[in-house]
Amino acid sequence: MFPIHFARSALAVLLALGAPAWAVAVDLRAAPAQASTAANTSGFDGVVEAVRQTVIAAQVPGAVVQLGVKVGDRVTAGQVLLRIDARAADQNAAASEAQVQAARASLEVATKDFERQKQLFQKDYISQAALERAESEFKSTQAQVTAQMAQSGAARTQSGFYVVRAPFAGVVAEVPVSLGDMAMPGRALLTLYDPAALRVTAAVPQTVFALSGATPSPRIELPGPPAVQQWIVSAHTQLLPTIDPATHTVQLRADLPAGTPGVTPGMFARLWLPVSGAATASGAAPLNVSRTSIVRRAEMTGLYVLDPSGKPVLRQVRLGRVEGDQVEVLSGLMPGERVVADPQAAARVR
Repeated sequence: MFPIHFARSALAVLLALGAPAWAVAVDLRAAPAQASTAANTSGFDGVVEAVRQTVIAAQVPGAVVQLGVKVGDRVTAGQVLLRIDARAADQNAAASEAQVQAARASLEVATKDFERQKQLFQKDYISQAALERAESEFKSTQAQVTAQMAQSGAARTQSGFYVVRAPFAGVVAEVPVSLGDMAMPGRALLTLYDPAALRVTAAVPQTVFALSGATPSPRIELPGPPAVQQWIVSAHTQLLPTIDPATHTVQLRADLPAGTPGVTPGMFARLWLPVSGAATASGAAPLNVSRTSIVRRAEMTGLYVLDPSGKPVLRQVRLGRVEGDQVEVLSGLMPGERVVADPQAAARVR
């Protein structure tokens, strides 16, 4: 019982001296918020896009009788993706081929007859008019064979439209049809993109480039948990020559290196541009704090700040980029305020 009475007595003495009880129970280490060293850069929200992406549509009508891929499958160039019922087209192709064979047989007869007529004319057994009629018959039959062969080729080409193949190697992003659906000309069958060529596109205000005077080299931030967050320096950028008259922004495209892990079209990304005299949207430079001081509770992101009396107070903040063990605080914190480095210890203070 002695330790308990001793602790109570010590606490009563400290209270009598004016020391707050929470200051005795927990040792809070705090550091002042400092201005970010990257205040000369600005971040712009963007999206990951595929440089080569295509929507494969039907060219002929018919029911889908075979669907060999699903969303997420990797395919090779020329691989069969799906088949459309082609029985009627195959029969038309067979009929056209039969007509070609019949025309060739007629041409063979016309050729032999023309050769005989030429021999007879050389011996003065027939007139010039008879020879000309034989030659005309031969040329007419020859033209019919050419027409039948062209028609047969068109039928074979039409029959090939019922087999849909991959135009390039890539990943299937969307399959809006199912087995048995009716394909119609122009209807989308699936979407395919090349994962080896991706880029980040962001809308950047035209004033940014007016300040810099040139196209800067952006850094690409792929947000995510600290363990998987990526920072990439783009080797190639493209600034589109047109400006949106409604938003006064210009499209900036930054290519991603081939094989960047965990990146797919549609993902959120951010482009950081080195801009002279850049500032945040509020007009103040962001602050840096230790990443260990951040508190995340459900949808709330905050940190503990010491008030004038030295008591920790939970403050909601909006975060920016993360570099190493430092994270930017874009709003919710004032320069010089002391941030508690151990939020778990601050949470135990009552």
